[in-house]
Amino acid sequence: MGNDWNRIFNVNESNFDDLVLEIFQFQYQHNPIYRTYIDTLRFNPKTINKLSDIPFLPIRFFKTHRVTTTDFEPVYQFESSGTTQTGNSRHFVKDIEMYRQSFATAFELFYGQLEDWCIIGLLPSYLERSNSSLVFMVNELIRKSGHEQSGFYLNDYEKLYENLKNLQGKKQKTLLIGVTYALLDFAEKYSLPLTHTTVMETGGMKGRREEIVREEVHALLKREFQLDFIHSEYGMTELLSQAYSKGDGIFYCPPWMKVLVRDEEDPFEVQSSEPGVQSSEFRVKSIDSRLTRKGVINVIDLANIYSCSFIATDDAGKLYADGSFEVLGRIDNSDIRGCSLMAI
Repeated sequence: MGNDWNRIFNVNESNFDDLVLEIFQFQYQHNPIYRTYIDTLRFNPKTINKLSDIPFLPIRFFKTHRVTTTDFEPVYQFESSGTTQTGNSRHFVKDIEMYRQSFATAFELFYGQLEDWCIIGLLPSYLERSNSSLVFMVNELIRKSGHEQSGFYLNDYEKLYENLKNLQGKKQKTLLIGVTYALLDFAEKYSLPLTHTTVMETGGMKGRREEIVREEVHALLKREFQLDFIHSEYGMTELLSQAYSKGDGIFYCPPWMKVLVRDEEDPFEVQSSEPGVQSSEFRVKSIDSRLTRKGVINVIDLANIYSCSFIATDDAGKLYADGSFEVLGRIDNSDIRGCSLMAI
């Protein structure tokens, strides 16, 4: 692939599959962990000629191995939050401009020019860590927005309330992006109409509150902020791209990212959406359940060219015919069939 990674962000429906297969061969040749995993499974890379044939690397390998394509000294090392029992995922980044271009291009694809927005981050637990990819992204969005009231908030909810009230009065287009528990804490203390604000939750109670289902979270936030929809972001340490939901938990990917689902009992039985458009256009719509496939989420992220672009997550999901998807929860942590095949 060389340094010609700009092709990734210009990919379209007509050449997506070809680029995916090219990156697969590149990563098989230059990613020792991925190559060993594929060889252990006795897959022949020369016979892989469609997306559903590609072996997806179990996401747990990012906790136990250095998952890199080509040999390099990382300029950044993103790290997930974790427990002493599970450990943290580590994503070694060869070129931070790849990540910057991925999240900035995706944001503007879905939401328009960054300069039009005031960006407010409510990510207290993430700010306590030094290697959060989410904090890096939001910090860059804040910087690129250039708005004088853009910034992070920790626990000063009164100041956040006054700032949002001021922005509301100016009819300033604002993004309030926050970890779920912090948004709920703020909403319970301060209720105000946010008709010019997009509220986006990134998931996660981080042990601060009792877990509740997404529908309840969104219902509470919609009521307190007088909004019709709550937006969501689907991202993780192991990915350099994000999917976004405008409401009802239906996520859409940027063109260089795609979600497939695998059978929970047979992880190598993989299905994609129906042939046709994988839309990055936001729309809240009535979903025809006959056009869905349920399973465990696999992600193709072409921005992961120097780690691994083919990730088998631990998230259960529902995939729709247009390529949009829902996240239904986590699968049983005892499901370690993929990782148990290797002991490197």
